[in-house]
Amino acid sequence: MQVEITGLRKVYPGGVVALKGLDLTIPPGIFGLLGPNGSGKTTLMRILATLLEPTAGNARVGGYDVRTEKASVRELLGYLPEEFGFYPNLTAYEMLDYLALLGRINDPKERQARIEQSLHRVDLDQVTGRRVGTFSSGMKRRLGIAQAILNNPRVLILDEPASGLDPEGRVRLRDLLAELAGDRVVILSTHIVNEVASIAQRLAILRRGQCLFRGRLSDLLEPLKGTTWIIDINEDELSRVRQDFEVTGVFRSATGMQVRVLANAMSHPRGHATEPTLDDAYVALMNRDAAQTDPPCERDAEQDEPA
Repeated sequence: MQVEITGLRKVYPGGVVALKGLDLTIPPGIFGLLGPNGSGKTTLMRILATLLEPTAGNARVGGYDVRTEKASVRELLGYLPEEFGFYPNLTAYEMLDYLALLGRINDPKERQARIEQSLHRVDLDQVTGRRVGTFSSGMKRRLGIAQAILNNPRVLILDEPASGLDPEGRVRLRDLLAELAGDRVVILSTHIVNEVASIAQRLAILRRGQCLFRGRLSDLLEPLKGTTWIIDINEDELSRVRQDFEVTGVFRSATGMQVRVLANAMSHPRGHATEPTLDDAYVALMNRDAAQTDPPCERDAEQDEPA
């Protein structure tokens, strides 16, 4: 079971280019899609979910073509969009029951078992009779995850799944995804770097519809070893440090501030070496890409999905 993406391109009306010939192979396990807003993540996920037609190229999910074998692809999929519309007057159980029927889970006993299991996995089994309209944003997000895993999918696509979740909810989500991964494909899209670092075995970093990196986290961090530093500074030193170094993070400390920087050598007297993180690699990659010039014939998407 894997997802294969070849030369995938999406151009919206008006010439807005969201994907620029993307090539990716996504194996079983948790795969992170990381990138800023407008990088093409949502466009890619909607194409994989058969909700959007690509302009060129192809994608296959479990061997099925997303263009010509939509029904077969959908049999394998669980999908959580960034925004999921629930019927507010239905209870959590009724909402999942309705979605299960749409997903052709017709046997009443099987449907009940799957609904109860899904609600339990997202810690909503105590509120099954409450109307969805009374739920908090975090509870609605958990209900969205419950509907995505309802049919025990072989490929699970989650767009910003931790949005609206409190810290405890994020931990529960991470544990659930680790449990679900196994031999299935779990694609996790986010713009929050730490979410990917804590759970994904492999990742791709997108920007402006192009793939800047694909592979293991260790492959991304290895080139930065020996070039990442922490400098202890006073607040009035920050602007100077920004001039002298490539800054990847600024943090408060007990004595003032700490700044993470990238440099081949350290000239600051209060700088000391540290291990690279995904934040460091992500900032470095984005900075390098920002320095490059886009082809003049293409206009980048300001959003993944234009209005």
